[in-house]
Amino acid sequence: MSFLIKHFGGINAIFQANEKDLTACGLKSEVIRQLRQPDAKLIKSQLLWSQQPNQHIITLEHEIYPSILKTIPDPPPVLFIKGDPLVLSSPQLAMVGSRRPSPGGLKVAMELAAALSRCGLIITSGLANGIDGACHRGALSVTGKTVAVLGCGLNRTYPPSHRVLADQIVQNGALISEFPPDTAPLAGYFPRRNRIISGISQGVCVIEAGLSSGSLITAALALEQAREVFAVPGSILNPMTRGCHYLIQQGAKLVTCVEDILSELKHGSNQWCIIPSNHQPVELDSHCHQLLQCVGFESTPMDLLVQRSGFSIAQVTEWMVTLELNGYVSSSPGGYHRLL
Repeated sequence: MSFLIKHFGGINAIFQANEKDLTACGLKSEVIRQLRQPDAKLIKSQLLWSQQPNQHIITLEHEIYPSILKTIPDPPPVLFIKGDPLVLSSPQLAMVGSRRPSPGGLKVAMELAAALSRCGLIITSGLANGIDGACHRGALSVTGKTVAVLGCGLNRTYPPSHRVLADQIVQNGALISEFPPDTAPLAGYFPRRNRIISGISQGVCVIEAGLSSGSLITAALALEQAREVFAVPGSILNPMTRGCHYLIQQGAKLVTCVEDILSELKHGSNQWCIIPSNHQPVELDSHCHQLLQCVGFESTPMDLLVQRSGFSIAQVTEWMVTLELNGYVSSSPGGYHRLL
């Protein structure tokens, strides 16, 4: 459709074009018939949808259609929006990653998104489980704005577990989709929506992604669209960071603090590190300090802590509680992971 708009000079011109010109553009007879005889019932239902509070439909020719999105090779001709459409024209950073991240990955995603939001960036992601959801929540936690690009219609929430989060985003940003409101979340739609996530943003930051992650597709699309690509490094033992390390090897900007992103985007100069410099940890006794050295930044099982430290299970249990209460570690499925 974007090709047709460019070829004929506008949406109205497409509907006014003769069959010969449409056929010359490669359109099949069935598609031409649908242009000649559009589904009046479908059009009416979508217009009624757009008349509901906080719901909008904008076309590629609309004055508030995001100008940055128009620059990609295949911009969506229509955007369905729940929330504030004007937020789409503000500077955005896309943040994406694994649906099954480590506890440390979730912490980085939330805190990095919150810090970037404080600096005035809109945080854009895909509402998926894992890193996506953490980034949306990070922005919301500091009353920032966030945008979720869906791979289904806006009358549906996918995943369903994020229904409350989606409602919060509507009140503090926007949900957007190129698909009509009742479109089901089919697998093939999600790679397609990734071009919008990257295209509407100034850059894409990947936090924890395996080599087969869809986040790498988003990063590749960002490069094609001349956007910046960022990646947060992690443990070489964690398979969920191999995609990030691959991106860094290919030239993505390595991210350890907000300034690494802001300096590339030329957006402000407020520096914020993943571990705030004003954090004053409680001084540990020698036993707790020794035990802390045995805890990894990925989830470390209790039996491994006993093995590494040489302490008894009772001692490890007692001192891990002390470490957790003082903010050095956090419990996670299967054990503990280190925070400091």
